[in-house]
Amino acid sequence: MRELHGRVAVVTGSSRGLGRAIAVKLASLDAKVVVNYRSSETAAEETLRLIQEVGGEGIIKQADVSSFEQAHNLIQSALEHFGRLDILVNNAGTTRDTLLIRMSEEDWDTVIDTNLKGTFSCCKAAIRTMLKQRFGRIVNISSIAGVGGNAGQTNYSAAKAGLLGFTKALAKEVGSRNITVNAVAPGYIPTELSSTIPPDLLAKGIELMPLGHPGTPEDIANAVAFLVSDEANYITGQVLCVDGGLVTTS
Repeated sequence: MRELHGRVAVVTGSSRGLGRAIAVKLASLDAKVVVNYRSSETAAEETLRLIQEVGGEGIIKQADVSSFEQAHNLIQSALEHFGRLDILVNNAGTTRDTLLIRMSEEDWDTVIDTNLKGTFSCCKAAIRTMLKQRFGRIVNISSIAGVGGNAGQTNYSAAKAGLLGFTKALAKEVGSRNITVNAVAPGYIPTELSSTIPPDLLAKGIELMPLGHPGTPEDIANAVAFLVSDEANYITGQVLCVDGGLVTTS
């Protein structure tokens, strides 16, 4: 099935982890993909290799999406190279976990700027083109931390909760132009970003999951692929929790 033939996607933070899985999945469905990285070009090249391995096409673009200017340049690179932009997946994220009483201003600003401002910046840069095309699919990668909160992650939880409000508001602004905006909220997915979770908290979380096991990056990629597909044309402003049922128990 090559259901995304002719469409162009930008996936932020796609040099590894969830972003890499999403980029490869979209490429396997025949989308052309802009692979974005902040610091590791080598990791981005591996993502591009995997895209080519599934018969896809892509380019690599370095950008720190916490910078409004760099986010704008990232979107422009898709337009300049492929001539259009149909799909934007705002996946780039970072954590600076600590209790609020110990949290520095830098810890707060870094997480908010990457996770929340980065999504604002990329959407603002992309939306004019999508409005002109009268077509677009935006998926923002939130977290169950944004749904229920996590101790030691007030900055991350605030940023990811902010993405949910942002998603719902933007969906109402652009729906009349055939642009959908949705969010995916992953539960525990083993990646480099989640590797700092203390083992005791991880074990407790898995115990609470109705499905009883962590998810995979591919589980998130499959959810994103559905939301950008034609099968999801009538879905917008929604939050899809992909968490093994954890949210239902908290």
